[in-house]
Amino acid sequence: MITVTNLSLQFGGSKLFNDVNLKFVPGNCYGVIGANGAGKSTFLKILSGEIDYTTGEIAIPNNMRMSVLKQDHFMYDDLPVMETVIMGNKRLHEIMKEKDALYAKEDFTDEDGVRASELEGEFAEMNGWDAETEVAQILQGLGVDADLHYSYMRDLNGGDKVKVMLAQALFGRPGIILLDEPTNNLDIDSINWLEDFLLDFEGLVIVVSHDRHFLNTVCTHIVDIDYKKIRMYVGNYDFWYESSQLMQQLMRDQNRKREDKIKDLQNFIQRFSANKSKSKQATSRRKLLEKLEIEEMPASSRRYPFVKFTPDREVGNEILTVEGLSKTIDGINVLKDISFRINRGDKIAFIGESELAQTTLFKILIGETEPDSGTIKWGQTITKSYFPKDNSEFFDGIKLNLVDWMRQFSEDQSESFLRGFLGRMLFSGDDALKPANVLSGGERVRCMLSRMMLSGSNALVLDQPTNHLDLESITALNNGLIDFKEIVLFSSHDHQFIQTIANRIIELTDDGMIDRAMTYDEYLERKDKKHRVS
Repeated sequence: MITVTNLSLQFGGSKLFNDVNLKFVPGNCYGVIGANGAGKSTFLKILSGEIDYTTGEIAIPNNMRMSVLKQDHFMYDDLPVMETVIMGNKRLHEIMKEKDALYAKEDFTDEDGVRASELEGEFAEMNGWDAETEVAQILQGLGVDADLHYSYMRDLNGGDKVKVMLAQALFGRPGIILLDEPTNNLDIDSINWLEDFLLDFEGLVIVVSHDRHFLNTVCTHIVDIDYKKIRMYVGNYDFWYESSQLMQQLMRDQNRKREDKIKDLQNFIQRFSANKSKSKQATSRRKLLEKLEIEEMPASSRRYPFVKFTPDREVGNEILTVEGLSKTIDGINVLKDISFRINRGDKIAFIGESELAQTTLFKILIGETEPDSGTIKWGQTITKSYFPKDNSEFFDGIKLNLVDWMRQFSEDQSESFLRGFLGRMLFSGDDALKPANVLSGGERVRCMLSRMMLSGSNALVLDQPTNHLDLESITALNNGLIDFKEIVLFSSHDHQFIQTIANRIIELTDDGMIDRAMTYDEYLERKDKKHRVS
């Protein structure tokens, strides 16, 4: 258990949050959410003892071991993978090192024998003999190949290093696990394994994540950092989001039809509490939801950007035909004999292990790269707009302020229109005069989405558009693409983003492609059944 009492944190005269009182209980998973800069990662660092707080108290039982997902992927480069993971249990690692040193001594004394016996007893109590087996199971679950388990960390690629650091945080049955963005760089299979691990975990989990599907699957509670406060709510992210929207509406309409709105909210709580959940804590969660009072529901101060794509014209019957497309890069066959036809209303998610394959295909489709073989043919009614994964050419070295940057892509050149548009994308006041070359990753993405909205295109091609966005912006973009009635071709790691937008899935494989007109969940279920049969 972690008990937080009257906690506050002050930076340079301003408080990041104040008067925080929370209790975290084993058996639950708490998802920490908040706008960028609200202090999510900072709060985890306070809980882990990495940084100090200004006032208050944090109580953690001395016998409860805490494990933290570390962000420095290079700090273990000189160590083997197996040892790096075992270091997640500091005491077990110390015992192993001391044992090895004792047994390596040439003048092994009686005192050494007594000490070795003590260490062996403690080692056995901590399941030390099963440590390497447990490490191997975690690494394999996260998708790290067995032939890498005894390699040195410096020899791993960036993605595998991330997985090893996550394995370190999960190893050794800690009482508390703190995870900051654990799904970053994980593929779907690894995320599913992690979800199952956390659902089976009997201890206490606190996690920061922008992955809504992940938060919905594993979380029993949401910890919301807002209004410089930190409040805890029962339920997963979708419950928090939908109830917060209802509360905002209730507050706006409190002098009008108040009772009807209260009934709507109460009905929503009842419906949600009756929903089935994959989580093993579903029964207790439903009981807690049923006890909720209206006054306990969240009301958020967050602002969501306005994302709406309005095409200048509808697409015709001929949209896009791709035949026999192949491309080799640096001797690697990235695309092999890709053929498909796009129909009206298609919203296609391109998935697969190779992000390079997805990016290369998109660049070919919009004319930035030529294929080695094959043809593509767009219909005459089609106007395209492209969101590249790497947008640096649009911002690096560009000293235009945002108003002038947006003016490059707008038919309406007036200051009032451009400022109004930027304001809806959360660039208001002096923010609209920022130089383009100083924007953060999330701000750049919002500018690129603005550029697409101004284009009036009826075919949108988006390569990993949710990268760098906070939950509010992801939600706004998600809803904007759901509402868009024309053609969407996109890639993403966000499960919920794919599931709620795509009506067709194309998986790019080493041998070519798999094309299915179905939702993402249906595709994964079909793939899982086929895997179990084989």
